Order: sequence, then C-alpha cells, then structure tokens
Amino acid sequence: MIDTDVSDSGLGDADDDDFDEMVEEGDAQLPDHRYTDRELSWLAFNQRVLELAEDPTVPLLERTNFLAIFASNLDEFFMVRVAGLKRRIVTGLAVPTNIGAAPQEVLADISEAAHTLQLRHARAWLDSVQPALTDAGIEVVRWDELSEDERSAMYDYFQAQVFPVLMPLAVDPAHPFPYISGLSLNLAIRIRNAKTGRQEFARLKVPPMLPRFVELPGKSVKGRGRYLPLEQLIAHHLGDLFPGMEILEHHTFRLTRNEDVVIEEDETENLIQALEAELLRRRFGPPIRLEVTEEMDDVTLALLIEELDITEQELYRLPGPLDMRGLFDLSRIDRPELHYPAHVPVTAAAFLPAEQNGRADFFSAIRKADVLVHHPYESFTTSVVAFLEQAARDPHVLAIKQTLYRTSGDSPIVQALIDAAERGKQVLALVEVKARFDEAANIVWARKLEKAGVHVVYGLVGLKTHCKLLHVIREEDGMLRSYSHLGTGNYNPKTSRLYEDFGLFTCDEQVGRDLTRLFNELSGYAIEKKFKRLLVAPLHLRKGLLRLIDKERRNAIEGKPAHIRIKVNSMVDEQIIDALYRASEAGVRVDVWVRGICALRTDLPGVTDNITVRSILGRYLEHSRIFAFHNDGDPQVYIGSADMMHRNLDRRVEALVRVVAPAHTTELVELFDLAMSDETSSWHLESAGEWVRHSLGDDGKPLIDLQERTMTQVQRRRRARAVR
Repeated sequence: MIDTDVSDSGLGDADDDDFDEMVEEGDAQLPDHRYTDRELSWLAFNQRVLELAEDPTVPLLERTNFLAIFASNLDEFFMVRVAGLKRRIVTGLAVPTNIGAAPQEVLADISEAAHTLQLRHARAWLDSVQPALTDAGIEVVRWDELSEDERSAMYDYFQAQVFPVLMPLAVDPAHPFPYISGLSLNLAIRIRNAKTGRQEFARLKVPPMLPRFVELPGKSVKGRGRYLPLEQLIAHHLGDLFPGMEILEHHTFRLTRNEDVVIEEDETENLIQALEAELLRRRFGPPIRLEVTEEMDDVTLALLIEELDITEQELYRLPGPLDMRGLFDLSRIDRPELHYPAHVPVTAAAFLPAEQNGRADFFSAIRKADVLVHHPYESFTTSVVAFLEQAARDPHVLAIKQTLYRTSGDSPIVQALIDAAERGKQVLALVEVKARFDEAANIVWARKLEKAGVHVVYGLVGLKTHCKLLHVIREEDGMLRSYSHLGTGNYNPKTSRLYEDFGLFTCDEQVGRDLTRLFNELSGYAIEKKFKRLLVAPLHLRKGLLRLIDKERRNAIEGKPAHIRIKVNSMVDEQIIDALYRASEAGVRVDVWVRGICALRTDLPGVTDNITVRSILGRYLEHSRIFAFHNDGDPQVYIGSADMMHRNLDRRVEALVRVVAPAHTTELVELFDLAMSDETSSWHLESAGEWVRHSLGDDGKPLIDLQERTMTQVQRRRRARAVR
C-alpha cells in the first residue's frame, strides 16, 4: 500500500520557523552570481525555435511554421516582458535583476540579442527557407517577377477585393499623425502634390482580414503555386489611392506596443467591467519596438521616429518582408511530404469502447484503477471531453466543478457544462478571465455559461487560477462518489493536439476531499490549509517542493541514493534553484528538463557538478510538469500545472497531484530518463547560459526523436493493454 498522506511524507504542517532555517541552510556557500537573466534565457529559448527553422532535416513546411512561431513568440515577448521592464524603469519601480544587473543594462542586452536574432530570422527566410520552398513549387515572388498576364489578374483582384477596404490616412495640418495600432503592418507613403509641389505623408494599413500571401492564377496543381505578398500588391497600385499625386517613396513598417494588462483588483468591484476597460486601453499602449525595411529612406524614417517617439534602441531595420507571422498561412499548405508524418492520437486503453454498445463507461473504468493519459499521443477528445460529456448526460451525476483557464472558441467543454446545467445538475465553472491574451474570449464564454445557469466565479482577488481541475460528484448506491481529473494542460481541444500534457483520472476519496475543499476555497470564503494528495499554491506548493528537495539532500548526506527529476516550462524561482544547488553540492543527482526559460546555471564548480539540464523542442510543445523524487526507493512523483516561477508559486492558484500507481510512476520516470539520455536529440545547457544542440551521434546518425519514440511506445502499450 502506498501512503499518500502528505502530512506523513514530510509535507505536512511542520513548524515554519524550523522549515525556514532548513531551507536557508548553506546559502552563504553559494556564489553571488548564480543565476542567468530570465529575459536573456527566454531569447535563448526562441533561438532554439529558430534553429529548428534553420535545420534542413526538418520538413520544409514545418520549418516555415517555426519561422512564424519565432515571430509570434517575439511579438509577445516585446508586448509583455520588454514592456513590463520599461514600465518599471519609467515608474522607478525597477530593481536590480537576479544577476545583479541594473534594469537599463538588461534592456540594452535584450536589445542587442533581439536585433541579432531578428536579422538571423530574416536571413533564414531569405537565404534558406524561401529558396527551398521555391524548389518545392511554392514560390513567394516580387511584383517585378510577375508576367503581364499575372499583373493584369492581380490588378483585377486588387480592384475587386482590396481597394474597397483600404483606408489611406493623410498627415497634414488638418490631419494629425494617425494612431498606429500594435502589430499592424503599414505602408509609409511620401507623395508630391502635382499642383502645389508640396510633399505630403500618408499612412496605409495593410488589411489584416485579407490573405497575407495572394495566390497568383495559374494551372491548378494541389499544394503548388505562386504567391505575392499583399503589401507588394497594394504598394504597386498606390496611384489608384492617390490620383493626381506623384508617389515618391513607399516603405513597410510595423509597430509593437505595450499590451500587458494591469488591473488593481483590490480597488475593483466588478472584475469583468474593469477588464473590458483595460482591454480597450491595451490598444493604446506606448510604442516599444519599430520595425522598418532596411531600404526605408532617411526622411520617412525620421518622421516615424519623431512622431512615434522611438529611440535608436527600439528601432529594428530588417530585410523584408516584415511580420513573418503571415508564414502560418503558407505552412498550412496541403503537401504531406513537406510536413511531419501524420500521427493520429489513440484512445487510452482504459477508455476503449465496450464491444456490446460501442461506448466507453468512464465511471466504471476509473473505478477499476487510476488512469494516466498522455496527450497528444492519447486523445483528449476520447478521454477528457468524452468523460465530461458522459457526466453531463448521466442522471446519477449531481454536480460538476471545473476550472477553465484557456479554451477554444467552439469548445465542447463549455457546451458540456451548459448541457449539464440545463439538465438540472449543479455546475460550477471557475473562469480565469485574466488569462493573458484570452481575456476577451473568456469573458464571452463566462457570460454564455451564466445565461445557461452555470455558477460562474472568477477566482480569488490578486491571484490567477491556473490549476487544471475537473470534479464530478455521482450518486452510487445511496452514497456520493468523487471522480476527478487533474491535468498539466488547459481544457482546450485544439491546443491538446499540439501540446504535450498529462492528465490523471481518479476516484480516490482523498483526492475528492482535497478538490472539494479547494473548490470551496475558490468559490466561497473557506480557508483550507490541509491537503493530503495535493500540493497547492500559493500557500503550500513552494514549501512542499523545498521539503522534498531537502529530503533528497539529507538522504545523500546519509549515503542513501538520491535523485531529483523536474520537468517544467520555466525554471526561474531563486529559492527552488538554490535548493537544487544545495542538493547538488550534497551529491544528489539533479536532472532538469525545461522547455523555455532557465535561470539555473550548470557551470558553477563544486555547486552544479551533479546538475544536468536539457531542453527538447519539436512538432509538439512540451508542456507537462513532472516532479519526481527518489525518496530512498519509494518514489514520490507529482504532475500538475505549476512552473518554477514567482508568479506560479506566489500569485497563482496551482495544484500538483501525487501519482501513486507504480505503473504510472514508472511511465513518468522512464519518459524523463529517455529525455535526459545522451542518445536523445536535445539541447544541452552549457557554460555562460549557452544552449548547444545535440541532434547527431558520433556516427553522424540522427539521435532519438523523443516525441516520435513516445508515439510508438504509446501505440504499442495501448495494443498490449487492449489484448489483455
């Protein structure tokens, strides 16, 4: 029998003073400069994305997709991270970073690294991916490469589909410089009035609702074609917009604005109304980056810099085209041989339909044993969605409670909750309306749920609710039984096909009691301090993990085997990092698998000798969080929603659940060990925060692709279980 009582496993209510002394032990021995700056580490992550786009062994349209992902990632980085740093500098709230650098120094380092990466990104497209696409029959062409017939056809398209929606905005004494919306692609146009000889300036926004790459007419061959950037089509027909004017110059430019949302919740009575107002304000945030084409003339550039109040540090001169997010459209071209081989998620063996009626009985399956599902290798639709839909229909289900952080616009999850409420069940949905860049969509769904009779709450003041929880209460033989799902990823069927995540289904009574208490705390005024199989932030998660780490350290000192494995998206929190350093000093083997930011270093002699850090990027976004501790042969393994960042540990409601079934702990540990193996393709964190890709073995052959191997293993495991 596996003991799952947290209080009996070193995670209960120990004296806080004793605990603080315990976790601070050894701090004086750690070097001062023991962290990597988080913003520069994030840029290093996006460089890894770019390296996939540069890799000729990656399928061509996937390389195109990675170029678009890089551009989208960098936009968000500027809108949120750089904008936040600049805001703190302006308001005087900025403090030295965890590497001891002044905020202005970090900003300069970010600018230098970002300029280098953006130029590298542009060259990857122009010198590598675009020529390869041309060779494959997918051509992105310039206007001067078109035939007369093609130009004529494009003019007809321009007149019918583009010209009517264009809105040129003049700048003169009667027309002030127009507002430039964030991330919009624009043409800066200088013209001369033929009558007066006076030079004027105009701004023209490239309509975002039209295809960014316009397909040229020609013989219809599936997946092949010639494409003209929309901004070039517009630029070569400016005479239609400014008749009687001489077009002197035209150049594309793009502005990034501060689009982070800041709400003083303690002073806000209605969170929804405040958030809606803040979303409107977001459109008018101050400029933080100006991208222009490298051939832009000095007069036009000087005007933009003056009117937009842009510094030299914020200016990015790039070879065109700008706004490479448009490559998402090209990356979806139907050419199977230019994409990753198709992988169809399988249904988890425990949830295979019964032969007699063709349906799975989720309640019966979960009663037999806990079920661990690995997405996207195992289907989200035939597990989480189908379970919730069955719960909504089941007459014995009395109540459903769920957290919703991000979900798709046509979400079957939301519809199932509505169906359950309409059938008279008690339904509680905790909708996190502050989920960044999904705020507006979540407000819409929150109101739709409310209209259907769902009890909608918006979490706790000052905290984002980031945990992924689903709790179903069912009456069975006159008794109430809890069925629970706790996951590492959002309840979003669309991203579940792209994000790697785990989800645990269980009817364990202790988990049910924990979730009952947690939902009561989230929806009411309960203050619950005791959880048995969960670690919950912000009150208990950090200390729980620190105790587990310190227990491994003490075991190592006593000569016992000790091993810590942590898989996260980001490793930033200084207390957690310092605890890992102390564990390493004591001889604990520490393996960290991180997708994005990593402030932990591996190049501190005597401190990090036992620490290994790997990163894996590929066709799926590694999103699950795993925490595994050797525990002297009795593994303690958790999965959940929390990254090792201040916001997750201190300003969010997060939950980790202990995985107790031996087969599940083995599955998680074996996956982790495969990821850390030198035989697996990955990036290794080396000295000075440098990430080095290892994709080929000493024999020159490709190393193991973790995601391909996992798909094969999951399919094999499903077949074996189905046979049994």
